[in-house]
Amino acid sequence: MSLKIRHLEVFNALYEAGSVSQAAQRLNLTQPAVSIALSNLEEELGFRLFHRNRGFFAPTGEAAQLRGEITQGLMALARVDRRADEIRQGWAGGVSIATNGVMAMNLLPTLIAEFQAEFPGTHIELRIHSSRQIADWTASGQIDIGLIDAPIPAAGLNGEPFAMECVCIMRETDPLAARDIITPADLEGRTIVGINGDHVVDRQLKQVMFEAGVPLGYKSFSYYYAIARNMVAAGCGISIIDPINGKAELRDGVLWRPFAPRIVHESVMIASRDHAPGQGTGEMQASIRRHVAPYLISVAA
Repeated sequence: MSLKIRHLEVFNALYEAGSVSQAAQRLNLTQPAVSIALSNLEEELGFRLFHRNRGFFAPTGEAAQLRGEITQGLMALARVDRRADEIRQGWAGGVSIATNGVMAMNLLPTLIAEFQAEFPGTHIELRIHSSRQIADWTASGQIDIGLIDAPIPAAGLNGEPFAMECVCIMRETDPLAARDIITPADLEGRTIVGINGDHVVDRQLKQVMFEAGVPLGYKSFSYYYAIARNMVAAGCGISIIDPINGKAELRDGVLWRPFAPRIVHESVMIASRDHAPGQGTGEMQASIRRHVAPYLISVAA
């Protein structure tokens, strides 16, 4: 089998765009060139990749199975290209980071700016994805540093846990703002913004509310802590989230209070065991540790 990079690019563009015309526009190719590349790829593979229907291309089940591998292959090639650019342009090095969102909005942007001020010329890539995908990328060497929810969902990784005590956030005008500590009893009858309903924080909150005999009033879910905070700021209710996003000074009319009993969010900083880290990775890991340190607690406490 002799697959070409152009074949993979055409597959990816068609998968995302759903039409030859849009794929051709993305790749700066003619529509016949895209059609020929797709036909050659399907002939090489021995099966169809897309159902054609009035100009719309819907991926087959086989295409869905290939999608992840092709995406990872293109990302690996892009990383080689980026490293070559770094060498040509004399950059101090490059560091790639992927996070599931906990640190993406209210920690990593500031950290990266400070890091690049300290290490001028360093190229940094930041991606947002699921913990499982990040673990796969990191294990295969496509990402230098992963920041994910515990536990680690893949083999071949070294992990450093970061346990943080969650806080209750509310609008400044909320009656609960007058309290020093929020308890399950304070949440009775209140609208709660959850994470996804089955997130580790949601599960802990459900348990403490059950033990207190207080019904839990979920009315909406956010999937990201930073979005939960935006929803609280907009008046959707109150929420229990991590301290990085909960304690951030954003001037959005949201404040935080401790919540008892304690609810813990645990992140893990991961790196591959089998792939050599990129230049600057060690310094970036140390910087992440310093920025996260004020929020850390001992899970044994």
